[in-house]
Amino acid sequence: MKEPDVTMEEEDTDTPAPSVIERYYTRWYKADMKGQACEDHCILQHSNRLCVLTLAETHPILQNGRTVKHINYKISNGCSRLNNKVAGKSKKGGQFLTELAPVCRITCTDETEYTIYSCIRGRLLEVNEDILEKPSILLQKPSTNGYIAVILPKFEESKLIQENLLSREDFEAVVSKRAAADQMAPDVQTQPDVQTQPS
Repeated sequence: MKEPDVTMEEEDTDTPAPSVIERYYTRWYKADMKGQACEDHCILQHSNRLCVLTLAETHPILQNGRTVKHINYKISNGCSRLNNKVAGKSKKGGQFLTELAPVCRITCTDETEYTIYSCIRGRLLEVNEDILEKPSILLQKPSTNGYIAVILPKFEESKLIQENLLSREDFEAVVSKRAAADQMAPDVQTQPDVQTQPS
């Protein structure tokens, strides 16, 4: 999924042109996936029902200049997302994913491993094999060229995606609360213990 160039109709303006993602996709988020702090996922939902699974910008993989060592779409000995086969206009044959279905595992150079989950129910249409050859794309352009997979939910379920996910505004509120909690934590830790002396 490559993002085409977007040019301005009027050059003499300070307002930047919206990106393709902003124009055609709605962002939904899953925060703290499976209870893992900050392991946030993002779903880009197109008006045609297609959903693109990406890392949220707050995911630990994208923080502190980390480097990706390995990406593995093989979930188990009997299941590899690379073996997904889709045929015809109806996209038959794609692996069916539940909300908690693992799509891939990403290992950083510090040997920390993260599992990326589907977040939604639907048929797996494709995985991004480009990031296997060049993992740096995942870090540089996580919402476009560095996407994880493309999933097609059922028609009747496509309008219910938001019930289990956060809007961008709600997700930003979650991130703000995290930041506030992180700022308060050092203050609590640095307070000296006060012990009452016996009289």
